[in-house]
Amino acid sequence: MRLAETVTFGGSALERAAERRGDERAQKAMWADPSARVLLVWRGKLPVLGETGERLIWLATDDPLVAQASERIFLGLDDGAPRFATTLSGWEPEGFDAEVAKAFFDPNVYPHPGLPEGNRFAELRGVMTALSPRDAELAVTAKALFNWHATHRFCARCGAESAMAMAGWQRGCPDCGGQHFPRTDPVVIMLITHGNAVLVGRSQGWPEGMYSLLAGFVEPGETLEAAVRREVAEETGILVGAVDYLASQPWPFPNSLMFGCQGEALTTDITIDPAEIEDARWVEREEMVRVFAGEHPELRRPRNGAIAHFLMLNWLADRLD
Repeated sequence: MRLAETVTFGGSALERAAERRGDERAQKAMWADPSARVLLVWRGKLPVLGETGERLIWLATDDPLVAQASERIFLGLDDGAPRFATTLSGWEPEGFDAEVAKAFFDPNVYPHPGLPEGNRFAELRGVMTALSPRDAELAVTAKALFNWHATHRFCARCGAESAMAMAGWQRGCPDCGGQHFPRTDPVVIMLITHGNAVLVGRSQGWPEGMYSLLAGFVEPGETLEAAVRREVAEETGILVGAVDYLASQPWPFPNSLMFGCQGEALTTDITIDPAEIEDARWVEREEMVRVFAGEHPELRRPRNGAIAHFLMLNWLADRLD
């Protein structure tokens, strides 16, 4: 697909400089570089400026807020300038509700007195389409890595507490010497079509009227094509024939890589598995145009910025080549 890397979080070509991650001398030199900047991450939220959050806030390495952090990750080089990320802790804004903050999507924003005027910590889901491709790639990398560290503090071999290593790209166990690397879960998301119609479904708990493409995790020993056919059959009872790869998208909610695929349905009768999804239906192209225009009386389109939205929009525009 020629437009594959125009998907949100794609196409930035960040120089990750992996060869410098284990080089302590290089890390110290980059941290001391006047062009180096640091991204603060607070409870998984990111600091942005502007009404729509169109720009990340980057701080100098000697900023007082950066000095409070204990761990940092080297993200890469932005046109030669080092970029790091760290977590902000010990701060709780007035009126903060921890339960709301842990929800599927927290719409609240939280300005911090130590950051530039107009700042706000916001959910990446809420600002991802406003960010530049480079800021988006840096943000998704930081969020995914911190998600992984938060859930993999202990060695999977012996159970001892492990420590961050390789500038945040590894964890090492001091007891057994085990080395652990960031995890990414492969997920297939499927544009299944039959003639002029596309198959969409919704999960329990989604906002009313929201439908999206079917998706599911790839199992061990399974190809992407096999995963597409299995997931569609499990969720809707529909059989799929030919499958083609279209595009991919890193998705740090919490640590997935979405593989966008196109499949041709061999059958059309839907029998949903209520343990998997709440509903599924075929939607004709003309009807989907109304959905994307916000004029459909029942259906809402997928969230802007998600690969489902990207694939369906390009299907409507006949740009899947």
